[in-house]
Amino acid sequence: MKTPWMEMTVREFQSALASSSATPGGGTAAAIALGQASALTIMVCDLTIGKDKWSDGWKISEEAMLLSVKLMSRAGELADEDSDAFDNVMESFRLPKDSDEEKEVRKNAIKDATITATEKPFETAELALELLRILPELAKKGNANAVSDVGVAGLLASAACKGALFNVDINLSSLQEEELEGIRKILPQIKEECRTLSRKVMDEVRDRL
Repeated sequence: MKTPWMEMTVREFQSALASSSATPGGGTAAAIALGQASALTIMVCDLTIGKDKWSDGWKISEEAMLLSVKLMSRAGELADEDSDAFDNVMESFRLPKDSDEEKEVRKNAIKDATITATEKPFETAELALELLRILPELAKKGNANAVSDVGVAGLLASAACKGALFNVDINLSSLQEEELEGIRKILPQIKEECRTLSRKVMDEVRDRL
């Protein structure tokens, strides 16, 4: 049984990522980046809440803390689910295709596995965007001594979102236009919002450095 990525040491995970194996790949790395961004956000919130000097930041820190705890947990799950989904795609391509019936079974298996392999990174991107939405205010009102950590969290969340969307795009290219229409329609909006929020986080961080 495969060891979950989150249960590996950093060195073990990096070695797995560096290997020639198809998984873990970019989708898993994006999910891990989201987890790291969430963890940093939790740290900043913890350094803000209860400190009188930063009382203006208590409310946003409490909101960010609740969100980030949820995201950190889900990101770890997505790291495994993303690589499992791609493994299933690869397994589907190895199905027999000698008869017409086998070809049909293989075709449907590939389609279903590819849809799942698209949905997983899409969820990573959506969750990263949720985090990015809350970081500008945390950078503005949170503990100023940890504002650089908000900046790193923003960079990691941006990388998680944009990186996950690369995986969404490449998998969508293997599907018919009518498949996953909802995701196709919302992608431009997510990409633009990610770009805008990423810059906003950096601007707020630089203003307080």
